[in-house]
Amino acid sequence: MNYTDTLQWMFAQLPMYQRQGKAAFKKDLTNIIKLARHLKHPERQFKSIHVAGTNGKGSVSSMLASVLQEAGYITGLYTSPHLKDFRERIRVNGKMMRKNCVINFVKRNYDFLQHNGLSFFEMTVGMAFEHFAKQQVDIAVVEVGLGGRLDSTNIIHPELSVITNISMDHTQMLGDSIAQIAFEKAGIIKPGVSVVVGHTHREAIAVFKQKAKEVGTSIYMAKSGTGYPTDLQGAYQQENIQTVLTALKILQQKGFQIEEKHIQQGLMHVVKNTGLRGRWEILQKRPLTIADTAHNKAGIDYVMRQLSKLDYRKLHMVISVVNDKDLASILPLFPKDAVYYFAKANIPRGLDAQQLQAEAQKFGLIGEVYPSVGEAYREALQQADTKDVIFIGGSTFTVAEVVE
Repeated sequence: MNYTDTLQWMFAQLPMYQRQGKAAFKKDLTNIIKLARHLKHPERQFKSIHVAGTNGKGSVSSMLASVLQEAGYITGLYTSPHLKDFRERIRVNGKMMRKNCVINFVKRNYDFLQHNGLSFFEMTVGMAFEHFAKQQVDIAVVEVGLGGRLDSTNIIHPELSVITNISMDHTQMLGDSIAQIAFEKAGIIKPGVSVVVGHTHREAIAVFKQKAKEVGTSIYMAKSGTGYPTDLQGAYQQENIQTVLTALKILQQKGFQIEEKHIQQGLMHVVKNTGLRGRWEILQKRPLTIADTAHNKAGIDYVMRQLSKLDYRKLHMVISVVNDKDLASILPLFPKDAVYYFAKANIPRGLDAQQLQAEAQKFGLIGEVYPSVGEAYREALQQADTKDVIFIGGSTFTVAEVVE
């Protein structure tokens, strides 16, 4: 198999939550434990930081990895989902895993993977952990895929756990209350492993404190303060930075040699060091064109508030969403004075564009339907004046189809 064949097999044969939704979600660690044993427990061969949360976990993971790289540590970074290339998920010092390594992992373990019916995410986690072990990373920053307690990444015993925040998302899998979702995220809190919690609900904090007490570990709340500059442009990143700074203080106390200059340089070079994309990313300046992967109520609220502060003649919104999204909670957040370009992302989970248009009209959001995100974006570019603003968002997959 070549690289394309390998990915097609992974995507087609094994469930992929990002593409298929709830039907591909496994609430069970049995398979990843089997895989870890089969691979001779690579997750025990490197130090790690475990990052969970509803929003911000990708940014926080990438910021931490960037600072650790600047401090001279060989740093692994596991994130999900990817935008353009599967290998974005697995990086060492910012470099994506080589195509041959992906191919060889599947070839070597093909019979085991197929016989045990591992999910796309389970095999990807195993691939990442084996790669980090082989690359002899000093530390790996590992982002939770979904939830925490029963997420496949939750077989590591990290140096530090981080929970960025909690809000309502993935309620079909994680529960329909803040307390239930917090319980799932709190599953990454382990005995003897300090946990940092970002800005979140009182109800969630109570859950985290109770869990920390049960397992006998220390919990630290991220504190507001003077923010550092970063190359990640979203205003919401300042909250993420406070979480990162709190985490770095604990790492310093544990003996990691992280100096002030490493923090400053790491936060200013997140994109360069880790390849993070799609967070208030400016694709061009005239017209100002912004892409952001925010896809739940809390994330979209942040982004729409920042968008409202911009000075423009007209606002153009290229929007697509997935079919399990609670539209009644997110559509009221979008501005009514914009021109909308509705499309369906090119994945099975994508919501039909005409259905999205019909639902959006109920909230005063008016626009046309286009055959693809790319065509919607091209039409927006054609219609926009140099003093206008174009925004692309609604889901990770919307952004994936336009970033290059």
